[in-house]
Parts: sequence; C-alpha cells; structure tokens
Amino acid sequence: MKFVDLAKFNIKSGKGGDGAVSFRHELYVPNGGPNGGDGGKGGDVIFIADEGKSSLLDLKLQKSYAAEDGHKGDIKNMHGKNGKDIIVKVPVGTVLFNDETGDLLADFTTDGEQKILALGGKGGRGNARFANSRNKAPTIFEAGDPGIEINIKAELKVLADVGFVGLPNAGKSTLLRAISNSKPEVADYPFTTINPQLGVSRDKQGRTFTVADLPGLIEGASLGKGLGHEFLRHIERCKIICHVIDMSGNYGTEDVVKNYELIRKELVEYNFNLEKRLEIIVANKIDTEEAQINTLYFKEKYNDKNIIEVSGLNKINIDKLLLEIGDKLENLKDEPLWLIKEDQESDFKLYTFESDLKDVVVNNLGNGKWDITGKDVLKVYQKTPISTHDNLLLFNEKLKNLGVYELLRTKGAKKGDIVKVFDLELEWMD
Repeated sequence: MKFVDLAKFNIKSGKGGDGAVSFRHELYVPNGGPNGGDGGKGGDVIFIADEGKSSLLDLKLQKSYAAEDGHKGDIKNMHGKNGKDIIVKVPVGTVLFNDETGDLLADFTTDGEQKILALGGKGGRGNARFANSRNKAPTIFEAGDPGIEINIKAELKVLADVGFVGLPNAGKSTLLRAISNSKPEVADYPFTTINPQLGVSRDKQGRTFTVADLPGLIEGASLGKGLGHEFLRHIERCKIICHVIDMSGNYGTEDVVKNYELIRKELVEYNFNLEKRLEIIVANKIDTEEAQINTLYFKEKYNDKNIIEVSGLNKINIDKLLLEIGDKLENLKDEPLWLIKEDQESDFKLYTFESDLKDVVVNNLGNGKWDITGKDVLKVYQKTPISTHDNLLLFNEKLKNLGVYELLRTKGAKKGDIVKVFDLELEWMD
C-alpha cells in the first residue's frame, strides 16, 4: 500500500432538530395545552485510533465527513430522534490540526484512543417547554443549534523510539538491517528510502525498542526541498536522534563535519525543539581507512558529542550501539515536540457552538436602512425562527437583551427605517 502521511479534509457535526409546536386534541378536552416535543441532538464527529490502519489514504480520498442532523420534535411531547454519530478511524500516530488556525486538535498515540472533534448541535425546545401562568398556549419554539464545521489537516508521524537521520546514502538502511528484523531496500544510490522504515531491536539486556530509518535529508529540506517536510514531520515523534554519518566522505561533501552541520541546521530550522532531543552520533563505515581518519578529525571538532563508531555492513560495534540506545531510553521523558510550548494548556481542543463573547455589529447603510450582524446575533437568528407571532416577540426581546435596540437608537435609527437581520427585514417602530 502507498504510504500517505498527510491529508486534508472537512468534518461537520449534525444540526440539532427543531422543537415542535403542537396542542392537545383529545375528545372532551377543549382548548388542550401545548405538547410540542424537543428536537433531537445532532450527531458528533468522533475519531478513533486503529492500529490496523497504516496510512491516511482513506482520508485523502474522502474529502468530507458529516454526521446526521437531529430529527424534529413531534406531537404528544415526543422527543426528536438524535442524529447518528460519524466515526472516522485513523492510524495510531495521527495528529489532527485545524487547517485554518493551525491549532492542535488531537494526538492519537494508542490503539482504541477516541476523541470527539465536533459536537452535534443541541435540539431546540418545543412549545410545551414555554407554557406558564401568563401564556398557557404558547406558539414559541426553538430551532436546533447548527453543527460545527472544521477543515482538518491530518499528519501521520512515525511512532518510533529512535530515528536514524543523515544525508542520502549515509548507510541508515544497512544499519537498520543490521540491528533489527527490518529488511529495507539497500542500494548504492541516493534516496533508496523514500518512506519511513520501521524495525524492532533488542539489546544484550533484553530491552526492545523501535527504530525508524527515515528518508535522507538534503540542504534546504526545512524549506520543503527534496523529501523535505515529508521526512521532517516523522522525526518529531522520535525520543532519540541517531545521526548517521558516512565517515568515508563518499556522499555529500568530503568534509564530514560540514555534512553533520548541514543536517543539524535543517533539523533546527524545521523545529527549534529538535535541538532539545537527545542525540547519538553514529560514525558509520568505520571499517575503511578514510573513515577512521575522518572520525579522528570529527572528534577534534566535537569532542563533547556522544559518538559510537560502527559498520552497518560488517556489523562492527552493533551491540555497543544497541546498549547505548537502551540505556538512554530508560531515563528519557516521552514528550512530543509540538507539546513543548509555553502557556499551552491542553493537547487538543473540543469544538462546540457555545460562546461567552457578545458580538453585535450595527451598520448604517443609508437611506433609512440598517444591517445587523455578529456571531451572537446569528445565534439568535438561527435559534428563534419567526414563523409564529410568539417567536417574533421572543426574537425582538433577545435582540433587545443583546443591546441591538440601544445601538440603533445611539446611531440615529428613526421610526419606519428598515432593519435587516441576515435574511429578515424588519421595520423599526421605536
């Protein structure tokens, strides 16, 4: 199967069902009271991590996911049926972002993990809810809340303890074959690896961990050149970075120090927090004379680095490398890089329709015409259809409570002016 690690799509939760307007019509019961039922809740959009999935191909092919709307309330105080939820399965290791704002919505790290990304709208109340001593036969009802629509960007990041990074043909795939049960393609040309390859390794103390052979980097990768971001997003998951350097100097430049600094620069420019990851320098192809000379030169420049000399091809010092990785992993805190941010309160956001902000805008269009907009006005407009006289009175009362009347007076609205509220045109009678 083709490996797909980035997908963009749209989700929408269900609209709440409208409340009903109904009255009792029973034999020998004149002027029966209201019995319109409430509308049903709209369906939620739920994401579940599934270890059986290996790519985001399904999400890439299907561009939208919509839950069912709630059903309208009915007579005899019958509650409308709730809309069906929609379940979207994603691979373990998937991270979801709001594509418009960049906000982190969810991070799936374990099989079966479940999160609601968009809550369905609440159902509207039927007229039975509005009966009181002053109005025993109300025709008031509420429309259901609208659903939530979000444009999603999904990224699948490799779930590995250790990531092998380095220039193309540094010997990463050969090394992965030497230390694990993985059999990645190995050849004497750059970019043999174009997708992450995973292997499971075990050291002499019986400790196991996953290792990823990640596609080779080139200069400018942090800007998207070469495999660019297709590679770099995966290194964010790894707890340890093993920087594999071809000490023979056959690829990249002949200067192994410059080769190391080039890759290091790309990692930091892509995500500054990568600099905080624990790093092991793997001096590869040490079985050649050129590599031994270059390793001495490298150690003079970086004598404070943790350097392990190996040969993936001839399996030299493989056990030493595995023990070093096992020791380091025992004491490391597992924290994704995108969570290492100041003042970040949570790792995902739950989107609902509710808002505490009052957003009201009154515009004078001239010639006795006014336009009323704003998120809170929209909510009143959607929630209170004016198809009955009682609802028209309630609609006006809600606008008054939002401060719309006061704003119109302040801006000079006169009797007979036309006030437009979205699709409605009303006459100002103040």
